[in-house]
Amino acid sequence: MRVHLVDGTYELFRHYFALPSHRDGDGIEVAAVRGVLYSVLTLLEDGATHVGVANDHVIESFRNDLYPGYKSSAGMPRDLLAQFPIAEQAIEALGIPLWPMVEWEADDALATACRRWSGDQAVERVLICTPDKDMAQLVRGERVVLLDRRRRITYDEPAVVGKWGVPPVSIPDWLALVGDAADGYPGIPGWGAKSAAAVLAVYGALDRIPRHVSEWQVPGLRNAPFLAASLEENEGDVRLYRELARLRTDAPLPERTPAELEWRGAPRREWQAFCRRWGLERLLERPHRWLGAAATG
Repeated sequence: MRVHLVDGTYELFRHYFALPSHRDGDGIEVAAVRGVLYSVLTLLEDGATHVGVANDHVIESFRNDLYPGYKSSAGMPRDLLAQFPIAEQAIEALGIPLWPMVEWEADDALATACRRWSGDQAVERVLICTPDKDMAQLVRGERVVLLDRRRRITYDEPAVVGKWGVPPVSIPDWLALVGDAADGYPGIPGWGAKSAAAVLAVYGALDRIPRHVSEWQVPGLRNAPFLAASLEENEGDVRLYRELARLRTDAPLPERTPAELEWRGAPRREWQAFCRRWGLERLLERPHRWLGAAATG
């Protein structure tokens, strides 16, 4: 079987900023929720059979305790935040396993799911449905891959190296050096994507980079003395940023076997009640399979 793990938070953000407004009968904005549903329904129509969705039930996580500047709900549009619980209702109404995270992040849930099921003999491949670069650390060979559905690009290990210049295991170290604006940490002064990739391509991890620049053997790196000095001056910060970038594999997911992720169809009553409640009547008959009935397309 092939297991598709969907980053529901990414989907919600993407559709919120991409789609025109759509409100229910009470004037509540639900365009992003509608976009998420179209996306997941299309995934199922395209042949996905075993699917799980992870959502940030709240934006804040344990990482906010580690670093005050880490991403939070402060300043987020209220009509986007209001759609998070509606999106969770939508996934559950569709009959797909949902993992809403509170202390952890959706990314940690996906990492935990990868750890649990990628080694299962019944699982041929795990496809992580998101283009987010921090998720590239989960890629393993061709068995666990990153799927950018919008661009129709699949990232296995060689593709991760081609895109970011480092293998998956070095992604947290690379992010610690260059920063991640989406997650709210800045990286180390002077280090950019190319210089970080060049150094990590040689040494693999922060802990293996020689402390004395005279020992560096990185071809074509012109500003090594400045980079080495910056790394030394910001050693505490870079290690903190790496801790923020590393995904946890112990998120509290319900115990399931991969087979229990099989989508057998939408429960018609629950699905249609959800659609009517939120003014999504165009989706009433959209699922191509109903629970307890044969597929219709």
